[in-house]
Amino acid sequence: MRLKSSLSIAILLAISFCFTYAEVTSNETFPELLGQLNEPNPTSINIRMIPHTHDDIGWLKTLDQYYVDSAKHITIQGVQYILDSVFPVLKADSGKRFMYVEMGFFQRWWDEQDSATKSLVNQLLKSGQFEFINGGYCMNDEASVYYEDTIDQMTVGHQFLLSTFGITPEIGWHIDPFGHASAQAALFAQMGFKAFFFARIDYQDKVQRLKDKSMEMIWIPNTSQGIENAMFTHVNYYHYSNPLGFNFDIIADDQPIQDNPNLEGYDVPQRADAFVAWFRQMQNSYKTTELFHTAGEDFHYMAAWVDFKNWDKLFKYVRSKQSTYNVNVMYSLPSEYLKAIYPQSVTYPTKTDDFFPYADEDNAYWTGYFTSRVAVKGLVRKSGRFLQAIRRLATQVAWDQTSTFVKNSFAQVDKAIYALEEAMAIAQHHDAVTGTSKLAVADDYKYRLVNGSDAVKQVKYLFNNIRS
Repeated sequence: MRLKSSLSIAILLAISFCFTYAEVTSNETFPELLGQLNEPNPTSINIRMIPHTHDDIGWLKTLDQYYVDSAKHITIQGVQYILDSVFPVLKADSGKRFMYVEMGFFQRWWDEQDSATKSLVNQLLKSGQFEFINGGYCMNDEASVYYEDTIDQMTVGHQFLLSTFGITPEIGWHIDPFGHASAQAALFAQMGFKAFFFARIDYQDKVQRLKDKSMEMIWIPNTSQGIENAMFTHVNYYHYSNPLGFNFDIIADDQPIQDNPNLEGYDVPQRADAFVAWFRQMQNSYKTTELFHTAGEDFHYMAAWVDFKNWDKLFKYVRSKQSTYNVNVMYSLPSEYLKAIYPQSVTYPTKTDDFFPYADEDNAYWTGYFTSRVAVKGLVRKSGRFLQAIRRLATQVAWDQTSTFVKNSFAQVDKAIYALEEAMAIAQHHDAVTGTSKLAVADDYKYRLVNGSDAVKQVKYLFNNIRS
């Protein structure tokens, strides 16, 4: 019974991997790769698994619904549980890692924590087990946004990180926007970012890049700054997901690792073979032996111990077969990956233009969102211009000290302006201004923009007699 179960799992994995590789690379088949595992491989590779969660600031559910996991009839996904569960796991094992991106969620969670939890987070930041990447309030779109609005939403997130932790992120992480603009890369470079990681590029472009090892490059946006905006850029191997067949999250369908030979379904040898074969294939598409791979998906790690326990089992077995596999496997972070590859003498290709338009298969171009939900796009534009105007007015008044109200009640003015800044930051999300969210969520985006504008208008009204 055990042999039959293990064999069935191995066959299913082989079929799945064979299909995926044929589709992505038109290269070697999975069975051929498994055969190669029985032969000594002279090239040692370092497999760096990057535990992460991608948390949309609204999509199927609203921002607040996603945070508390209400509206369960739509989907069961709650960000507060992700952050609640990750940090105790990191505390228990100094070898584990985790990264986080969306400050729109993290700030909500942080405000609810006690001093002990806040102290733990700070300790994990200092030890290098946890890091903030990108750091904007959201992960903004790159096609339907306006420059000032993009900069503002990043500023809202970065100001929170700087004031709370004394941290300024240095790595861009845009794994879900539907194509990428050279202008975004230029903005990131001018924000002090040293690298840019993303996932979605045209499927034909990706196939070619996989073949000629150009999944990593130096992106030099075609701007007046030229080489000053050059940035190391990495395209993920497999979207922003786990290796196929190794998604252990509680909201995923893949089977757990069974490493106890006394129980039915013992499968860790076959699973380890499949895992290493995946990375031997990946090795053919990158220039170094440091292999960076995501371990996560949308709203993963609500029960972080489940994910990590299965990875631990797999890692333990792979490490025990070092003479067979000739690989090193570890939890890692984007910053650690960059430190590992920067000293190496590698020549990367360059790119100057956009990754637009984006298509994920034949005749499937993601371009409709350039013009969809024009009411949302129009309100975002109108609110953004209003925000810029009121900021200039408040700054000028405060500078000239011509308004007694502003002079005596600047905190009230600042709070009102922040309400609109936050609403605008949320609206830059890649499912907000794009119009790709559900209708109820789009209504929530509009509701927040109207409320933010109303808060500012109440303050603006008090500026009427600023010269008196």
